[in-house]
Amino acid sequence: MPDSTAPKSSASTEAAIETTALTKTFGRQRAVDGVDLRVPRGSVFGFLGPNGSGKTSTIRMLLGLTQATSGDIRLLGAPMPGDLRRVLPRVGALVEGPAFAPFLSGRANLHRLDTADRDAPSASRRDRVDAALDRVGLGHAADKKAHAYSLGMKQRLGIAGALLMPRELLILDEPSNGLDPQGTREVRSLIGSLADDGTTVFVSSHLLSEIEQMCSHVAVMSAGRLLTQGTLDEVRRHGVQRIVVTTPDGAEAAAVLAGLGLEAATTPAGVSAELPVDDTEPERITAALVAAGVRVRGLQVTGATLEDRFVDLTGEGFDVAG
Repeated sequence: MPDSTAPKSSASTEAAIETTALTKTFGRQRAVDGVDLRVPRGSVFGFLGPNGSGKTSTIRMLLGLTQATSGDIRLLGAPMPGDLRRVLPRVGALVEGPAFAPFLSGRANLHRLDTADRDAPSASRRDRVDAALDRVGLGHAADKKAHAYSLGMKQRLGIAGALLMPRELLILDEPSNGLDPQGTREVRSLIGSLADDGTTVFVSSHLLSEIEQMCSHVAVMSAGRLLTQGTLDEVRRHGVQRIVVTTPDGAEAAAVLAGLGLEAATTPAGVSAELPVDDTEPERITAALVAAGVRVRGLQVTGATLEDRFVDLTGEGFDVAG
């Protein structure tokens, strides 16, 4: 049975978010430096980068919360912030964590939030709030006080607030930050269901393993610059491959690989080496190992993971703790 939380591959060629030379400066510091970002409609788009990379500054400019120093933004095909009033009702957002009145119930908090939206019709408010709570799996806890919610429940309540009205685009800043594994799975499943319904989901995150499981497209930021973007497969494909040889003759296999110009590392099961070569290389390596009398029990070529690619691009590890 297919995994309902797997990355969605279908995305329109039309952009839900598009920026050109987007720049934000604070004094002499360039927090965002000439970013050309393109988020296809229908995608689940992972926006990656360590603290201070410019992710949150970019998101705040997209939503009109801060003004760009220079550059252009188009959201759902409309220029921003010029069409802010027309576009934002079609966009839901959860930025820098949800905040709720702790001694009001989840339902009462959403009721207050919906009341503040002048585009939200009052006659259908109760139904709209209940539908949003059910959508994020909080219908059973609707009357529980918000202070009694777990962190995962609060995150889902925040997403429910972003879904009170129909949205074409959902922007989530660190939706899984601080969640336990169960809460993380719940948020991942929810994002997958939203994408299934045609909503474009833009997710800023530190959690590479989560991004790999739920996103169809990714972009990597570092020091205010956009280093790469594209489908998940495209971004990983440009990383260095690795060949793993399973053999009881580790030393002999390492010598053969060294003779082919590959620096090998011995592992408990055999040897491994980086493989910056063409597609015919695995066959040539197998033939060389067999010719040298190495007993080959297995040979596997693996592509770069998203974490590998991130380290290649930035030269640094990834702060998974956020």
